[in-house]
Amino acid sequence: MNTFIEHQNWRYATKKFDSSKKVTAADLEILKEAIRLSASSYGLQLYKVLIIEDAALKAKLLPASFGQTQVVDASHLIVFANQTNVGDTEIDAYLENTSATRELPIEALAGYGSFMKNTINPMPEDLKNIWTSKQTYIAMANLLHAAAELKIDSTPMEGFNAAQFNEILGLDALNLNASVIVPIGYRHEEDETQHYKKVRKAPQDLFITL
Repeated sequence: MNTFIEHQNWRYATKKFDSSKKVTAADLEILKEAIRLSASSYGLQLYKVLIIEDAALKAKLLPASFGQTQVVDASHLIVFANQTNVGDTEIDAYLENTSATRELPIEALAGYGSFMKNTINPMPEDLKNIWTSKQTYIAMANLLHAAAELKIDSTPMEGFNAAQFNEILGLDALNLNASVIVPIGYRHEEDETQHYKKVRKAPQDLFITL
């Protein structure tokens, strides 16, 4: 079997982490690079990724996570925060980065910049924020896959109070919003769910070939 598929069968949403086991600095760098290389709409990457390892801060976030202990027991808590109120500033920063990376004159990117601005800026603010929030899920998927390759456990979580996360982490002042969170670390031997068979739809119930 392809090793990628093997690793996807191995991974599951870990319910209980072993708090004594920590993700190494080297493995964390690989996970960060996997997130950094994620696809995103227009390549803009309109989000920030917070990596929380401080035990006191994780404990502070526990009530805002409805008491789910993965938040405090995991080695690290990854918070994907989408940018809000995006506009010309973010697009211009992307164009400058593209110009420097590809050694192109900024003028050569003017047409693409205008296209993005004419497409993104007219969007209503609420829809724009939903769009940037969706981008975080693409990056999160890369994290989950990379973690499985390294045999690092993860738990994607939407069950948290975003407003409380924003307040505790000071995200509002940064025009950021906590979108989705992922505790990462190593499964506890007492986590019974690691032995459950993975439940997914059969191929014929999931795929439609036209």
